[in-house]
Amino acid sequence: MQNSKLFKDWGLFLKGMDPGSIELSFANHLEYSLSKDQYTATMRDLYHSLALTIRDRLVERWIRTQQSYYDEDVKRVYYLSAEYLMGRAVVNNMINLGMYEATRKAIDNVHIDIEDIIAEEPDMGLGNGGLGRLAACFLDSMATLELPACGYGIRYEFGIFDQYIRGMKQVEKPEQWLQYGNPWEIARPERRQTVKFYGRAEEIVGPDGELKVEWKDAEKVVGIPYDTPIGGFGNNTVNTLRLWSARSSREFKLHFFQDGDYLKAVEEKNISENISKVLYPNDQFYEGKELRLKQQYFFVSCSIQDIVRRYRTCHDTFDAFPDKTAIQMNDTHPSLAVPELMRILVDDHGLTWDAAWDITVRTCAYTNHTLLAEALEKWSIALMEKLLPRHLMIIYEINRRFLRDVSVIFIKDEDRLRRMSLIEEAGEKKIRMSHLALVGSHSVNGVAELHTRLLKHGVLKDFFEMYPERFTNKTNGVTPRRWLLASNPGLARLIARQIGQGWATDLDELRKIEPMADDADFRQAWTGVKFNNKEALVQVVQDITRLTVNPSSIFDIQVKRIHEYKRQLLNILHVVYCWLKLKENNGFDIYPRTFFFGGKAAPGYVMAKRIIQLICHVAAAINRDRTTRDALQVVFLPNYRVSLAEKIFPAADISEQISTAGYEASGTSNMKFSLNGALTVGTLDGANIEIMEEVGEENIFIFGLSSEEVKAMGADYNPRRYYEEDPILKTAIDLIRNGFFSPDQQDLFHPLVDGLLTTDQYRIMADFAAYHQCHMDVDALYRDHERWVRKSILNVARIGKFSSDRTIREYNRDVWKVEPLTITKEEKPAAGAPSAS
Repeated sequence: MQNSKLFKDWGLFLKGMDPGSIELSFANHLEYSLSKDQYTATMRDLYHSLALTIRDRLVERWIRTQQSYYDEDVKRVYYLSAEYLMGRAVVNNMINLGMYEATRKAIDNVHIDIEDIIAEEPDMGLGNGGLGRLAACFLDSMATLELPACGYGIRYEFGIFDQYIRGMKQVEKPEQWLQYGNPWEIARPERRQTVKFYGRAEEIVGPDGELKVEWKDAEKVVGIPYDTPIGGFGNNTVNTLRLWSARSSREFKLHFFQDGDYLKAVEEKNISENISKVLYPNDQFYEGKELRLKQQYFFVSCSIQDIVRRYRTCHDTFDAFPDKTAIQMNDTHPSLAVPELMRILVDDHGLTWDAAWDITVRTCAYTNHTLLAEALEKWSIALMEKLLPRHLMIIYEINRRFLRDVSVIFIKDEDRLRRMSLIEEAGEKKIRMSHLALVGSHSVNGVAELHTRLLKHGVLKDFFEMYPERFTNKTNGVTPRRWLLASNPGLARLIARQIGQGWATDLDELRKIEPMADDADFRQAWTGVKFNNKEALVQVVQDITRLTVNPSSIFDIQVKRIHEYKRQLLNILHVVYCWLKLKENNGFDIYPRTFFFGGKAAPGYVMAKRIIQLICHVAAAINRDRTTRDALQVVFLPNYRVSLAEKIFPAADISEQISTAGYEASGTSNMKFSLNGALTVGTLDGANIEIMEEVGEENIFIFGLSSEEVKAMGADYNPRRYYEEDPILKTAIDLIRNGFFSPDQQDLFHPLVDGLLTTDQYRIMADFAAYHQCHMDVDALYRDHERWVRKSILNVARIGKFSSDRTIREYNRDVWKVEPLTITKEEKPAAGAPSAS
């Protein structure tokens, strides 16, 4: 190529990691990419320029990574997830590229505060909670571990809604993260895929006399991929997150427009684009259910077609497909990958059913994330038949063959056949998507030891008895790059001064700081870092809520999705209880404490939204009480998201992990809090148990019923007994029910209280006394501050197991079996191959 020297010279400029090169690149992007100068540039322009400057340095590695994967014909992991809660990318990418300090210096040289630029970046909030954040951590770890991998999902135009508190209640507004463009992504329209919906499946006899099925009269939607680079830490690997955006196959009907029917001219375009418009449309009505199923199939079909296309660039047959492809389904949302891969192999490529099924099962793996019945997705047969007629045929055939296998292994067990069937026959017939994912996979895993045990011996017991070899546990983890190195730089520097920075890729290295817990100077420095982080959060609270918070108080924090089983209701009821004890019992004293709450309720989840109302009403009342204000404050932080979490975790003293035992699959906020030195108040649920085993029972506050005890309580459970036996608890509940906290709508909280005193499904009343005693233990320990700091240090030192790097290593060892590939700095000679994207 004649221009190779030009490209090489330009590449050297792009690769410059010193402050001068970064400053020049930043200025060039401002002028030539955005057409702005120092007089017209807004802070948003400066953010875009900085993002493009960082992206330049990712792109060169990105191209080399993808070409190396192609040249080496590596096996790749394809991670299918409906959610990716990525957060902001600027700081994370700077750290992973090793250009953080040089970039800060470059921006400082032009007299701009880089923190103002960083704050301009919108959160990439394409997720609802832990599921999406876990997917983001996994992508980071896969790149850091040099695993050939690609994430697939949906490029929602509007991600998780922005939450506002108006009139003491949650108000949802669209999150317009794409309003000003996304500088990290690159559109790949040349890799578009076509997806079919509706129509009919018709059996025909082919020219060879074989019976075939054709999907006819289908409506078509086009999926346009947008690629985001995912850089590994301290290496040259840059993997891809490919998100699909829906477009009409016929964008514009000119004849309608010319006739004056302007709406009809773009009707098909608008209907098609609705598919990728909003994360989790409300499915309380039929149209919402149909749109959600469309979303799931849209991204699955685009992704599976893309995976097959990439494989076919190097292979003429599908014999090696499972040896080159590992598809991981993140929960049940992508479970249509099983029938879709079967459809492509059988209908499009002419494989026999048995050959296609063998390939599908050896390729696919499924992660279960829930024990809640309502979260184990089921789709009505009628809806599936209307929307995806060919897939319903395939699912029926999978089920027929599967039930025959069951009947052979478990002879004359008709009830087992009914329980294990992919089709739920009772009432409206539905497809059990978790069963489909499990039957079509060679591996199924839970995400914490307790969760996996409950799956094996509870929800999926029948399947475990049939396929014991398929079940494994993969306890979740979090990336230490974002959740310590980036979000808590003060603590990261303190640790690095003692033991270096090897812990960023081997979190077990933190064990080396354990002896420092007995060093008075180190404890003092540790306390100073925590106080600085608390002061930073105080400023955030002031900016968002205008409340003034005491940084010397205990920061007691519960931030997570609002759900009844997560028991924010237990927490706020206990706050009222403590407030009443302060007012009514002269001998009761607590160390000053600020209770923080944060989290979003699903728009259609009435009880969760009412819990938010209760928290806000209680906060308003208690915070105005000058007799207790110095001892107790309550803060609800609206619009909880990744960038806000990065301020919260480093400042926390107490991490509230209080779900009813047996309901939380794992949790990951418990890990992030511990990694940042908070002590856990928690139940024996999810990963809390494993955290307790790692940090030591003496360094965690465990209370309440076990999952076995919760299950054993059964129908004889009487929550009203606890109400009658504790007069202060009775008063607290009566105040809530009688409208003391909501004088303008005195019956507002009747449903919450009535639930507590009748069924109390999540055993709040049974656990209340133990929860209160646990907090008294917290209070006593915090007063002995040296002991408290020792325990804080030990929590961090012993949290190494909960790195997402460890989780991904286990997935790869047991499920994917992908060989890591080190990407060298030197460019490899081009192989003259097709584009490796």
